[in-house]
Amino acid sequence: MKLTILGCYAATPRTITNPTSQVLEIKNRMFLIDCGEGTQVQLRKNKIKFSSINHIFISHLHGDHFYGLVGLISTFMLLNRQTDLHIHGPKGIKEIILLQLKYSNSYTSYNLYFHELSATESEIIFEDEKVIVKTIPLKHRIYTNGFLFQEKIGERKLNIDEVQKHNIETCYYQNIKNGKDITLDNGTIIPNAELTFDPPRPISYAFCSDTMYDETIIPIIQNADILYHETTFLETEADKAQKTMHSTAKEAAKIAQLASVKNLILGHYSTRYDNIELFKEEAQTIFKNIELADDGKSFEFD
Repeated sequence: MKLTILGCYAATPRTITNPTSQVLEIKNRMFLIDCGEGTQVQLRKNKIKFSSINHIFISHLHGDHFYGLVGLISTFMLLNRQTDLHIHGPKGIKEIILLQLKYSNSYTSYNLYFHELSATESEIIFEDEKVIVKTIPLKHRIYTNGFLFQEKIGERKLNIDEVQKHNIETCYYQNIKNGKDITLDNGTIIPNAELTFDPPRPISYAFCSDTMYDETIIPIIQNADILYHETTFLETEADKAQKTMHSTAKEAAKIAQLASVKNLILGHYSTRYDNIELFKEEAQTIFKNIELADDGKSFEFD
């Protein structure tokens, strides 16, 4: 699993920082999460192929999380994209985007599908044979979701020495990897556990931005391998966090601790702060395994 931060700062873009957008590579899938202004420029800077993005997840309809979307959709058209593009986001996103495309006479040459969200409970919004994506209902000033990305358990791994010892033909290999026992010609049953190793442990990634401190998300993100949690303010501005329905670094760390996640990534910093290391210092008073997001920074997990 690889996470590339395209932007992780709150509110307005600056020459040195970008609003929220990130790319998650998981099981050979590439998902774009949020699409703040300047996202397509950041995609180019980080050498991420536009054609590899088929699903975009938008957390909410504040501009710093989706104002780059219509530009990216239009660029896909200029690049002669033919592959379907799926947009998962709050109810209203379809109307906003189609209205811009209509009045700019910029309808796409590829199929554009909108999957609008309105549920207030966690729900599955994407699933294939390798990955499942669920919403994480968040508490913000408007309807907002985070997203939980989970790998599915993969195939078992062949113990090739044992397989060859029993002279098992290759045509049975897939059945073995699917977990089946093997019956030899003499009637002997070889248990699957002797022929295989356990598959790699599936990894999960939880994205939570924007939200105020909210313990109701804990059962959804429990034991996640990586949690990205917004930390717009430090505790010295806790009153502003409460008023704007954002979180402090200490609150993000408390959520990570209560949910027993393995790693916490902080982001969505207010641009009022010149030193983001202060967020890590504050959060580590509660939770130790902390990384700081920053524009252009990548994280790899296995």
